[in-house]
Order: sequence, then C-alpha cells, then structure tokens
Amino acid sequence: MIQPVKEKIILGIDPGTTVMGYGLIKIIGTKPEMVAMGIIDMRKQRDHYLKLKYIHERVLSIIDSYHPDELAIEAPFFGKNVQSMLKLGRAQGVAMAAALIRDVPITEYAPLKIKMAITGNGQASKEQVADMLQRMLRIPKNEMPTFMDATDGLAAAYCHFLQMGRPNIEKGYSSWKDFMAKNPDKIKK
Repeated sequence: MIQPVKEKIILGIDPGTTVMGYGLIKIIGTKPEMVAMGIIDMRKQRDHYLKLKYIHERVLSIIDSYHPDELAIEAPFFGKNVQSMLKLGRAQGVAMAAALIRDVPITEYAPLKIKMAITGNGQASKEQVADMLQRMLRIPKNEMPTFMDATDGLAAAYCHFLQMGRPNIEKGYSSWKDFMAKNPDKIKK
C-alpha cells in the first residue's frame, strides 16, 4: 500500500541525446496528478558536447521552475552500439548532475521495471505506456504529447510514485537471515 505524503513533486526523465523526455507529477496524500510533461529537443544541435551543456541547462531550469522533491530517471539499457550507449550514458549523467547540484535525490529504474509498473507488461510499447498513463492520470487527449519521450519521462515519475511505501526489493539481500537482520521491524513476534 502506498504511504500517504502531504505533498511531493516527482520529476521523471527519459534520457536521450536527440530528444529527452520529462514529466512531473504531484502527489497530494496518495493521489497523483500530472503537473507537466515535455521534451528537451536537441535535433538541431550537431555538437554532442553542446547537447550535454543544453541538457544540463534545461534540466536545471525545469528543477528551478517546479522544485521537485525527487528525480526518477530511466537507466540506459544495454545496446549493441557502444558509441550510442556512451552518449546516452553521458546525457543521463548530465541530467543527474543537474539534480545533484540542486540536492534532488535520484532513483534509477530499468525500462522493463517502468513498463511493468505502468502496464503490467515489461515488453509494452511506448503507445501502450502512454495510453495507460492517460487513463490513470486522467490526461485529456488533446494534452497528450506528440513525442512519446515525454510520456516515457512521465512514466518514470509515475513508476517512482508506485514504489513509494513499498519495501525496496532491490537491496540485494543474500538470504532470509540477511533480510531479517536488516529489517528487524518487519519480523512478527
């Protein structure tokens, strides 16, 4: 069960080197609502280093405008093209650095985990993720973005919201004994 919070804003980012998506949700109590979503468009920028500078400036601007309490960012998945992965990792790192400069805590999520949290299917398409978000957050059809990168950013934020109040199963316990030692409050007596 999701633990109620007074109010929290979560920024979600879908890293990219051509188009980077972002979405923000506000949680009041246990109810999420979309605040904004959009893209950082770098298609006209040819120089990779200037793209990184632009990502840094835009992410700082988004943080300064919306004052998120936390950042949820999609972790790059392993691809066959090493150069593409390197560039994507740099873009993600620059976005994370912007959050760190503003003291915004960061949580990374694998693409499969985000899709699974939103649709129940880790292999869901971008369109399926967008459709589920539209329904769950009651986003009017005319407010849905052209670029699915924006809904992917929103999906990272919503996935993080869904993880609130749940035990972090990614702690890497080595055994039940290890789990019990690290979580004495969860043991029934």
